Amino acid sequence: MASSAIVRRAILLLALLVFLGYIMMWIIMPTDTYYNHWLLHILSATNSTFFGIQGPIMLDFTFPILFIAVLGCIYLHLGEKKSSITERLCAALVQASPYALSHKRRKRVGKQSGESGFSGRGGGNLCLAFLFYPVTRGSSILPVLGLTSEGSIKYHIWLGNIAMVLFTLHGFLYFVYWGFTNRLSELGRYLCCVDWPCGVTTYPTIRRKMFELFFYTHYLYILFLIFFIFHTGIGFACIMLPGLYLFLIDRYLRFLQSREKVRLFSARVLPCHTIELNFSKTRGLSYNPTSTIFINVPSISKLQWHPFTITSNSNLEPETLSVIIKCEGSWTRKLYDVISSPSPIDHLQVSVEGPYGPATTNFLRHDMLVMISGGSGITPFISIIRELIFIRSTLKCKTPKIKLISVFKNFSNLSILDLILPTSSYSPNSGNLDLQIEAYVTRENGNHKGKFEPSRTICFKPNASDEPISPALGPNSWLWLGAIISSSFTIFLVLLGLFTQYIVYPVDQNTYKLYSYTKKASVNMLIICFSIVIAASGAFLWNKKQSAKEAKQLEHTEESTTIKSSEDVELEILPLESVTKSINVHYGHRPNLKRILMEIKESNVGALVSCPKEMREDVAAICSSGQADNLHFESISFTW
Repeated sequence: MASSAIVRRAILLLALLVFLGYIMMWIIMPTDTYYNHWLLHILSATNSTFFGIQGPIMLDFTFPILFIAVLGCIYLHLGEKKSSITERLCAALVQASPYALSHKRRKRVGKQSGESGFSGRGGGNLCLAFLFYPVTRGSSILPVLGLTSEGSIKYHIWLGNIAMVLFTLHGFLYFVYWGFTNRLSELGRYLCCVDWPCGVTTYPTIRRKMFELFFYTHYLYILFLIFFIFHTGIGFACIMLPGLYLFLIDRYLRFLQSREKVRLFSARVLPCHTIELNFSKTRGLSYNPTSTIFINVPSISKLQWHPFTITSNSNLEPETLSVIIKCEGSWTRKLYDVISSPSPIDHLQVSVEGPYGPATTNFLRHDMLVMISGGSGITPFISIIRELIFIRSTLKCKTPKIKLISVFKNFSNLSILDLILPTSSYSPNSGNLDLQIEAYVTRENGNHKGKFEPSRTICFKPNASDEPISPALGPNSWLWLGAIISSSFTIFLVLLGLFTQYIVYPVDQNTYKLYSYTKKASVNMLIICFSIVIAASGAFLWNKKQSAKEAKQLEHTEESTTIKSSEDVELEILPLESVTKSINVHYGHRPNLKRILMEIKESNVGALVSCPKEMREDVAAICSSGQADNLHFESISFTW
């Protein structure tokens, strides 16, 4: 462990030195002309035409950030447990480097594109440099920062909106300029505004009420990127290349994983229009609490992918992955109707992407955890509670006290509390949690006799082609990702050099004027995509072969479970009383959060919230009021 910590610190130090040297190099470099590039001088001294002018520009823009991404993969593979000031500074330099260089680059790439342009394009291009990092779900950049993609999606929205405004301003100023100079004929060349549909449909009201419209129009980003590169030239677009390159690798790996049909062996139907889906997974797939997974059901929609929080624990339930889905939209309503119909189907085809989640969690640092949820927001807390059950029962470690405050609209929603405990692999005698549940039913009184209807469990018969959910790149996924980044970029540089040496150079004889920039941009995009496809496909297929062996072992285990009955059965659910200190149900009002939080006397209390925005802001205000120094606010809520 000590040697591993030393290696991790050395990796962070190396990354920090690389980026400090990178920035200093550009501070002292001459900026007179675009051709004053240090690599060009070296290449010209050796009479080399292998890369031409584009290779060095792409190399110094892209290599340092891809290098830090590879170092981040090694760092995460070694199992970092804490976030340090050094790593935050290092990651900040990764994303700050395009900004530090943007002013100097603007002088150079402007000459390549043949125009200086209005400042709106430069600012928009700077936004594009950051735009793809938050949506690169499997990147090593965000975990090193202690961030997740779902928690950073707001930055993607902000940057996208700012870029749309700046690009619109850029175009508007040109229209005004052409109007004053009697050149309105130029308008026909710049009327392709594919960014507007993407931007307009991202507004919360449109996105939530017409999600399909938002989802389908967002694919126009592909056309936007193509037209942007054609418009500005590949040199100017190099500023956004590092983030785009990592995004393309992640997107292609997600595509490969999404082609697999996963094994859904059962579903539990609750009386509150909620279902729990139980998938088979390989033991090599591990994830942390609050992780999410994207689910696609082709029979409902072939294009829609929806994220759900994983409620199972990879240690407590090594061969099962579970999610809870509540009817809150058209897609979830259709899924619920299919599964809960009086004549349920015996097989449901499902594909997944993920899981994605935090690289580390550290809930044990608190003396007490206060979990405040609203409706389906309880799902991330179920995963945390199961993790604490594993730690206490298996590792015999001390766990914090837990107070779960759940707010529901109706009495039937209380049935979700039955899903807090796993259905197997847990013995109530192995150690009890200090868990207290305070449930609030806001729209009904307490005149309920007896209990709600019991849940139903439907068993499915998986097809022979269905496979357990497994990590796309195997148990050593971070190392494989680092190998894909480095090998694909090497392939890209070699192919770019061959293209320049044998196609571009014979045409323009290194004058940088004759060969079409549009053709160069097209070929560069094709080479980038080809390099990523070759490297990522090889790594994916190799690990798929290894996962197939483990999948065969799971088939025999699941056959005994699914052959028990093709009819509806009821799983044995451990009583909540086996691990809870008390369960109190309150009717007709909301919880007094300020009173509840102020009455807690423990010295270190984590206030975790997964609830609507208004309640979330109330808890944040209480924790930051200064009246209670022992409260530490943490939001687990996110909005796609």
